[in-house]
Amino acid sequence: MGERIDRCFSRLAASGRRALIPFFTAGFPSRDSTVPIMHASVAAGADILELGVPFSDPMADGPAIQRSSERALAQGVGLRDVLDQVAQFREHDRDTPVVLMGYANPVERMGIDVFLERAAAVGVDGLIVVDYPPEESDSFSRRATALDIDPIFLLAPTTSAERIDQVLSMARGYVYYVSLRGITGGNLDIDDVVKRVGLIKSRTALPVGVGFGIRDGQTAAAVARCADAVIIGTRMIQVLDDGDPADAPQRAGAFLAGIRASIDAVGDPMLAHEAAR
Repeated sequence: MGERIDRCFSRLAASGRRALIPFFTAGFPSRDSTVPIMHASVAAGADILELGVPFSDPMADGPAIQRSSERALAQGVGLRDVLDQVAQFREHDRDTPVVLMGYANPVERMGIDVFLERAAAVGVDGLIVVDYPPEESDSFSRRATALDIDPIFLLAPTTSAERIDQVLSMARGYVYYVSLRGITGGNLDIDDVVKRVGLIKSRTALPVGVGFGIRDGQTAAAVARCADAVIIGTRMIQVLDDGDPADAPQRAGAFLAGIRASIDAVGDPMLAHEAAR
């Protein structure tokens, strides 16, 4: 499980490539589209899948992702359904890492131990729980790690050096750097991203992924020059919503294939990082 994430980044590093990590909400744009979108994303070049757990108050997300969560909830999609979808995906894909991203409330309603055991059983590799602050996550992180599930944490532009070190001491799998101040869907300041990613990478051997504000091949390539992973969410949701839900997997595949090509055109990230100093 968590070992799939390590293998993925090791394989990519050996070939000088960066990870492409799309985020999309389970149950959006339709209840039955999630697993086909997962497979289409992998076929188009996604390396890790971040699957959003629908929640009624996604406070860190912008309007597009909030609406996707509302539409999934309106179709009755909850945490148990998301775990079932991961199990269905694993019937045909045993290799691609799957990370669940969401909020504490659904996890605690299910029961932390029940959730973690079920997540491990269906093949979840990592967890991002947005509203679990590091100071209160030690027990949760240890329990997840014991089941070979990586606890993945967010770092922001405003995170102090001391807090960065605290988060990195608990993190596994990769580190998610949130490139924007505020909610998802804003504009990217690439110079600031390069600086902050360099600071994080100087403190950890973990891969660093960058998300928020990546909209197209140009911004994806700019991020890939300094980071180990490009995480793309809001624009992915918009692509899925732009047409017939039945065709959403095809749209996802076409969009991600273009992003993949742009990322692969970038040279080795360590060389790019050194050149940016």
